[in-house]
Amino acid sequence: MSARWLILADDLTGAADCAIAFRRRGSAAAVIWGDAAPDDRVPILSYDADSRGLSAQAAAGRHAALLQRLHSADRRLFKKIDSTMRGQPAAESAATLAHLRNWSGQPAFGVLAPAFPATGRTTVDGRMRVGGRPLEEAEVWRRDHTYASADLGAMLATAGTRARTITLPTVRSGCLAEVLAEAAAGPDEIVVCDAETDDDLHRIAEAGLAATPSACFIGSAGLAHALAAAGPKAAREPVRIRPDRRGTLLVVGSLAEVSRAGAKRLVADGAVAHLPVSPETLLASEGQGHLTAELAERLTAGQDVLVEILIGADPDMSLGPRLAHGLADALAPIAHQIGALAATGGETAAALLTRFDIHGIQLADEIEPGVSLGLTLGRLSIPIATKAGAFGDADSLTRIRDRLRRARIEGSLT
Repeated sequence: MSARWLILADDLTGAADCAIAFRRRGSAAAVIWGDAAPDDRVPILSYDADSRGLSAQAAAGRHAALLQRLHSADRRLFKKIDSTMRGQPAAESAATLAHLRNWSGQPAFGVLAPAFPATGRTTVDGRMRVGGRPLEEAEVWRRDHTYASADLGAMLATAGTRARTITLPTVRSGCLAEVLAEAAAGPDEIVVCDAETDDDLHRIAEAGLAATPSACFIGSAGLAHALAAAGPKAAREPVRIRPDRRGTLLVVGSLAEVSRAGAKRLVADGAVAHLPVSPETLLASEGQGHLTAELAERLTAGQDVLVEILIGADPDMSLGPRLAHGLADALAPIAHQIGALAATGGETAAALLTRFDIHGIQLADEIEPGVSLGLTLGRLSIPIATKAGAFGDADSLTRIRDRLRRARIEGSLT
C-alpha cells in the first residue's frame, strides 16, 4: 500500500512540484489552497500556505494553524522549503517541529535536505550551491534573500532550532541509517544533510524513513522524488479531458532571467501572440480593456498567447504582489475563454487561479524537473502547467506550450 503524505509548501509551484513526484509513482495527488477542503481519499495532499512573503512570526503562525487543521496520524509530513532559502524556512521548520512535539508528546526529529540536483541546487558542507557555485553568488540570492548566508545550520539557528550537519562522506558511508536513528532518539533536532546527486537524496530518504515513523522531512522536490521512489510503484490512472480548440494562455510574471529568456525565444519563434503589459497599466487599471479584448479574440480563435509583465533594469520587488493581483484582475473577464494555462512564478500562478475561482489542481504528470502538469479544480477545469520562475532553461516555455497544446487537442494529460 502506498504511503499517505501531507506536503506543506510556502508557494504554489513548490506545492505542485513536490506532489508530482508521488503522482509519477502512481499515487493520486492534488494541490489545494485557501479554504479548500481536503479530500481524504487523495493519498498525496499538498497545500500551498502562501507564506513566502510573510514575516517569520506570521509564517510560523500560519504553519502552526494549518498543521493543526490538516495533519493526521495516517499521513507522513513533508515540509517543502525553497531550495535557494527564500521566504521563512527557519521559522516554518521550527513551527513544524513544535507541532510534531505537541502532537506526539515525544521529541521531534526532522531531516533537512533541500538539494534539487536536477535543477542545479546542491548542498555541500551544510551550505547551498547553485550551478556548482555558492548560493550567495546566484541571481536569485542577489534579488531576494532572507538570511545572512547560505549556511543551513545558521539559518535554523535564527529560529532557535538545534541542528547538526551530515556531510557527504557520512551520507555515502553506508552507516547513514544508524546516524539518523541515533539523532532521532535524542532531543528535538533537525539534521542537515549534504547532497550533490539524486543517489545522495535516495540514501537520505531511505535512512530517514527507517529512522523513525514520526520523522518530518524538510526539503524541495529533489527530496520528494527520493521519498516517492522509496515506496511502491503503481500504474497511473490517466487524467482525461475534453478536447479543446481554444488557445493556451502563457503568463510570465517571474523576474528570473531564464523565464524572460524563454519568453523571448517563444516570441522569436513566432509560436505565440505576444501581449506585453506594463506595470503602470496593471497598477492604474487603465488600458486593460484593449488587453482583454485582444486576448479574448485570439484565444477564441485557437491562438496561443503570451502575456508578459514588462520589467525595467531595476524592478521594485515590493510591487510583486500588486502586479500579480492586477494582472489577475485584468485577465479574470476572459478566464472562460482559456483552453489551457501556464504560469511562471508561484505568486503569479496563485493570484491568477484564486481570481479565476480555482481552488486546487489534480496533478497528472511532470513536463520536466520543476514543471508540473495538471487539471484545475473549481469554476474552470482546464489543463495547467506551473513552473518556478528560475527553473528550467530558455526552451522550457516552448516545451510547456507544446505539451499543453497537445493535451488540449488530444484530450489527455498523460
